[in-house]
Amino acid sequence: MVSKKITIKIPTGLEARPVALLVQVASQYESAIYVECDDKKVNAKSIMGMMSLGLAAGEEVTVSAEGSDEQAAIDNIEKYLSSK
Repeated sequence: MVSKKITIKIPTGLEARPVALLVQVASQYESAIYVECDDKKVNAKSIMGMMSLGLAAGEEVTVSAEGSDEQAAIDNIEKYLSSK
């Protein structure tokens, strides 16, 4: 399992469109991928789960992945969340 703290740099935060794109990125991987913020942990491949976090720009989340392509999954999710 790989975990990494990532700061969201998408200017609008994770509203509907950015969440849909994040779910698409996460869904490319076989690994189980989760996003944690405060005491909530949700499946990164779930649009409703991700929307329930209501993440704003500048917030820090912990992304964890477990599986055969876990490192690639973390790297690409970080790349997406760090894009401006």
